[in-house]
Amino acid sequence: MEKTYGEIAGLLGKARRVLFITGAGVSADSGLPTYRGVGGLYNDEATEDGLAIEDALSGDCMAVRPDITWKYLAQIERNCHGVGPNAAHRAIAALERRCEVVVLTQNIDGLHLKAGSSAVIEIHGTLEERYCAHCGAEADAGDHAVPPRCGHCGEIVRPRVVLFGEMLPGAALDRLYRELERGFDMVFVVGTTAVFPYIAEPVMRAVHAGVPTVEINPARTHLSDRVRYYVPARAAAALPEIVELADKPEAGRGA
Repeated sequence: MEKTYGEIAGLLGKARRVLFITGAGVSADSGLPTYRGVGGLYNDEATEDGLAIEDALSGDCMAVRPDITWKYLAQIERNCHGVGPNAAHRAIAALERRCEVVVLTQNIDGLHLKAGSSAVIEIHGTLEERYCAHCGAEADAGDHAVPPRCGHCGEIVRPRVVLFGEMLPGAALDRLYRELERGFDMVFVVGTTAVFPYIAEPVMRAVHAGVPTVEINPARTHLSDRVRYYVPARAAAALPEIVELADKPEAGRGA
């Protein structure tokens, strides 16, 4: 593993533009549970309302039973409360002192921005913002009512997140493709199974273009055999070590 870290660090030290694609595995090291899986919030077949969590957190459910959707959104928000960035978030942010870094994240917890990353594409939105779909007014993200209502028109508000079954935000997609057109010298995919095409696509673009690719994930995914380097480790353990090596020109420059 030491040799692999050294080779990755050698490439990272030479890169001018780097893309990090991150998922729930990065936030898990801050103590945030995923929806399902080891330590997941909803490991049972159904929620206590008899729905799969994907159905409870869907756009269709929000339209007809916003009380149910907000019940589980509130649980997720409570888990996010008081949680801060971990060593992986900080390592990614620290790289900005040496190169241009773009973060494409599936996470809705805002931790990359809190860690100091300046170019973050929150492709699934953020729990940090709410709005009223009826009148368009911004809403108080600190309102703990379930469901919360708009202070202007009284309608139920929603977080600025992509619920299951909803379209991705056009502005975020446009920004992603503008960044991809500019190109990257290195691509990391960290803490995600990359099941969504728009998450896997940037990695495969890089693979086909001969751009160095790195996957950091304790469990193998469908990308593990395609990337140049697969690192079977947690993000908060691997990324700080790789970034530290990249800051030491004499260390591990075998690439």
